[in-house]
Amino acid sequence: MINFPRGATLAVLLVVPVLGVLLAGRAAAAAPGTGPPAGPSTVVALGDSAASGEGAGDYEPGTRGEAGDWCHRSPAAYVHHAGLGERSVNLACSGAASRDVRFGSGAHHTEGSQAARLAALAATQRVRTVTLQVGANDAPALGDVAVACVRTFVDPTVGPCRETVGGKWEARVAAMVPEVEGAVADVRAAMRGAGYTEADYVLVLLSYGSPVTERMDALHGARGCPFSRPDAGWTRTVAFPRLSAALGAIAARAGARFLDLSRATEGREACSRSAPAEEWQRRLTVDARALVDDRLDAPGRHLFQESFHPRAAGHAEIGRCLGEFVRGGAPRAVCLAAADGTLHPSVPAVTA
Repeated sequence: MINFPRGATLAVLLVVPVLGVLLAGRAAAAAPGTGPPAGPSTVVALGDSAASGEGAGDYEPGTRGEAGDWCHRSPAAYVHHAGLGERSVNLACSGAASRDVRFGSGAHHTEGSQAARLAALAATQRVRTVTLQVGANDAPALGDVAVACVRTFVDPTVGPCRETVGGKWEARVAAMVPEVEGAVADVRAAMRGAGYTEADYVLVLLSYGSPVTERMDALHGARGCPFSRPDAGWTRTVAFPRLSAALGAIAARAGARFLDLSRATEGREACSRSAPAEEWQRRLTVDARALVDDRLDAPGRHLFQESFHPRAAGHAEIGRCLGEFVRGGAPRAVCLAAADGTLHPSVPAVTA
């Protein structure tokens, strides 16, 4: 979910097909669906690093910085653990914002529109579930929030991030809403362009889990969590729940289902356990592989790219929760840990 400065360029050969799908998708938006294709059931993940598998490791060749593609798609990403199709396809890309999901001719880490690629995929494969996790790299800019919190831990004179960022948080979340709504609309348009009606597939919008907590262990700063406890507490109890509430409202307006992950890693955030392997969120992580081969374009952006993202174990549990949620049929749920530590969807009670 951390968005580092963008340096991607668009391959010329991608321009024509992307624009072609864009025009086809827009033209089909008002037309009735012609029916999805036959074939194996497929689940597709769209969005940013939280969906791509950043932090889970073992990234797919071609997404590890080769030729500028730093999407960091992992075979351990939650889409591959959900059990929602005979095939699982990950189109998410680390650092992506809503504009990178939407139709258009731009590119992120050399890759074009996720909606355009979804449309092409759905035209040839029977897509039954589409997940979308996006918004963190829009106006909320969670990467900038992390930097601000680390900075004040190192230099308290700049003021706590719960105040410098917190005072603007509502406005930043509000500014995100139309961006995510546009991404959801283009995902819907992509599926219509491929011949689907909304009844032919499930669209799930997911929120984010806080990577840190005020319940950190001793010497947490030296152990990879350079945040003050009050700032980490604000992140866990205010910033992420408010972001989640806004995403849930977007899902409701769009007729999509919503899975709230704001508490998904509770008790297993970075520096919450004595052993990092027991945590579901990574601590500050330095990836020396960003310095190998010819990938020295901007090492400062990528050395720490995995930091404060779900580990492979966290993705496995989120995938479990996602699969149970979709199969259960509820319109929304919260992922919570059971007594045995495994993650499951909890459906909120309906209030009068």
